[in-house]
Amino acid sequence: MADEPWGLTAAEVAERMARGDVNADVDVKTRSVGQIVRENVCTLFNAINVILAAFVLLTGSYKNMLFMIVIVCNVVIGIVQEIRSKITTDRLSIVAGSHATVIRDGARTQVALHDIVRDDVVVLGRGDQVPADAVVVSGEADVNESLLTGESNLIKKASGAELMSGSFVNAGTVCARVVHVGHENYAAKISAEAKQHKKVNSEIMNSLNGIIKFVSCVIFPVGALLFARMFFSGEEVALNQAILSTVAALVGMIPEGLILLTSTVLAVAVVRLAKSKVLVQQLYCIETLARVDTLCLDKTGTITTGAMEVAAVVPVAGAGAADAGVKRAGADGAPGDGASGGAAADMAASGGGGVGAVPASPRSAGYAAELDVALASLAAADDDPNETAQAVAAYYAARPAVRPLAPMRTVPFSSDKKWSGAAFEGRAYVMGAGRFVMGDAFDAFEEQAGELAATARVLAVARVEGFDPDGAIVGAPVLLGFVCIHDQIRATAAQTIGYFKDQGVSVNVISGDDPRTVAGIAAQVGVEGAEEYVDATTLETPEQVADALRRYHVFGRVKPEQKKQFVVALQEQGHVVAMTGDGVNDTLALKQADCSVAMAAGSDAARNVAQLVLVDNDFASMPKVVAEGRRSINNLQRSASLFLVKTLLSMTLAVLFVLLPWQYPFQPIQMTLISAFTIGIPSFVLALEPNKERIRGRFLENVIVKSIPGAVCAVLGVLAVNAVGRLVLGLDYGQVSTLCVLLTAWVGVMLIIRLSVPFTPIRTALLVVVVGGTVLGATLLHGLFGIEPFTVPMAVLLAVCAVAASALFHWLYGVFGRWHEARLARWA
Repeated sequence: MADEPWGLTAAEVAERMARGDVNADVDVKTRSVGQIVRENVCTLFNAINVILAAFVLLTGSYKNMLFMIVIVCNVVIGIVQEIRSKITTDRLSIVAGSHATVIRDGARTQVALHDIVRDDVVVLGRGDQVPADAVVVSGEADVNESLLTGESNLIKKASGAELMSGSFVNAGTVCARVVHVGHENYAAKISAEAKQHKKVNSEIMNSLNGIIKFVSCVIFPVGALLFARMFFSGEEVALNQAILSTVAALVGMIPEGLILLTSTVLAVAVVRLAKSKVLVQQLYCIETLARVDTLCLDKTGTITTGAMEVAAVVPVAGAGAADAGVKRAGADGAPGDGASGGAAADMAASGGGGVGAVPASPRSAGYAAELDVALASLAAADDDPNETAQAVAAYYAARPAVRPLAPMRTVPFSSDKKWSGAAFEGRAYVMGAGRFVMGDAFDAFEEQAGELAATARVLAVARVEGFDPDGAIVGAPVLLGFVCIHDQIRATAAQTIGYFKDQGVSVNVISGDDPRTVAGIAAQVGVEGAEEYVDATTLETPEQVADALRRYHVFGRVKPEQKKQFVVALQEQGHVVAMTGDGVNDTLALKQADCSVAMAAGSDAARNVAQLVLVDNDFASMPKVVAEGRRSINNLQRSASLFLVKTLLSMTLAVLFVLLPWQYPFQPIQMTLISAFTIGIPSFVLALEPNKERIRGRFLENVIVKSIPGAVCAVLGVLAVNAVGRLVLGLDYGQVSTLCVLLTAWVGVMLIIRLSVPFTPIRTALLVVVVGGTVLGATLLHGLFGIEPFTVPMAVLLAVCAVAASALFHWLYGVFGRWHEARLARWA
């Protein structure tokens, strides 16, 4: 630049660095590896199991510590998944370069972004991201601030204008003096609330944590009583045996396999979604999105691609108003660099009209042909095209019949005149804001322009006689028509929004753009109620916001802090809210939402606070996430009932055997046999099957209803075996324990049968494996699992109890099933 400033001297830079006026790195960061490891290892669930394992270790019975394998696997899965997501997220950073060009001692030099100091002069050209808040000191540029404000329109910046950190230079070059650094920057202030790691509001996770907290409150008091009852009773139970029996009761209370199953199922979903270019940053957000009933979409970058396109090329309406412009040009005009003459009459029509075009008179048909040539020529003549010029150029690149003219002179766009132009051989054209191009003569076209502006940004295109030496228009312009520019809508947007509508999810479009523009785009992609919209600047109180959210689905001119307010209001109304966005202006709302989705091409702040990142920036991936969530939740609900049977059984028996005069009939290794074949293996198989049914009811209620029949039958069976076996048949502890293990396994098999209906080849094979594995453990591996050889009294007692348990189980399962279905019907 001719007027390029000198910049700071080396001494001035050193002085500012010494006092801390440096653009320190304040980006939102992902958690460190150490934090991820600590959060997965240091949990109440793990602590309880480690304490129980320590007691078993004291006995020297190492085989009874096998339950810790499940705990270790669960921790490893959680750590590996979160570190994987962290690495992927860190690699997604797309800040336009890690260096900036600054002027120091009169020379340009490259420095790291965090080495920029206050008062540095930075040079910013097309495609550069503003590294710190600054003020333009020379040059002009078009700046895109959509990541900060949500408004997609380009803003012209000239000397004295403010540049906000995080915005992008779309066209032009400026020198700007840095006024804010580090935490003072606009983007840093907006994203300050996003720095803390966001917890997921997951019903499954909350249910599991609730179970663990409840168990932790009762496990040690009950354990102490059970141990004391056995060790200090008259049965002379050895210390090690009392410890093992107590630990067996307590381990059975903890659904450690359910925690592992949940982590595994969700991890499988993460891998599947990764193949569809969806990065899952937190496992449980898959479930949350599947439960969402309200989806808040940011327009720019979500429904639209962020690029501009020509929506329509519309000639002026009728010949009368246009003729007035011609007469004015003939009366007041003076010759300049080019003359329009009657060249338009000789041009062939190219069909450049579009949506909103009006019937053309013979003269306006001629204008339509000339309008196409004018637009194509102006776009081709621009050496540094902005998004508008690029959109026009792309529009006519697909229409080769319209041949652009060779420019003889160009007049670049400026913020003062708000138009650009070019002179060609025998003619000249301008394009820009209608009022600035036509002056008072634009009154005749105000109505037509207003109708077009309802859904797009409208620019006027006029023929002029030429330009004076200063670049001003010579003579009175003749309006040829309008070019309507709007955001490019994603090809899959309508289909995706239609999917959510079909699933009963309410879709709200929330944008910083003009509400008329937002409504127009929302209507094109099928958002319900798009014809009615709200200007968010009119919503001044929380009550007004809440009322508007109940009645409307399209909101424009929404400020960043209002987006968060919208999400809070919806949550207070009882909705589960998902929010999509890509800019710093979306960060607060993303963090507040129950499920947050960011585009990979968005800001670092948005990506790091979001739970889901669409790596290919395609909103069409969302239905796949919902489908994975449904498969995971529905199958987990079915499989979790197997684990809850063991938990309910163990808790009930632990309390009962504090009161009963017998030793607790299970050991940890025997609970491992039951967990492996009648719970673990079938639950994993059933949990990974396809399942796209809608989610109904609450997770914990759905699980417990299916668990109660099995738990009741198992408890009654164990009590019957102990009473009859000890008091009538005179069986010893080992024989009673064997019968209790096998009867509990039989109840588990019955539950598996009910969960497997209707049977498939995989489910049939699963049942064979479950029965075969249990039999194998009880026969060939009887020594490992503490199974005693069978006697005739044992066989008779087991057969009688098994038949009675079967009849009772199927009756209870039917009763609870009918009750639950009626409850779900009322809940729906």
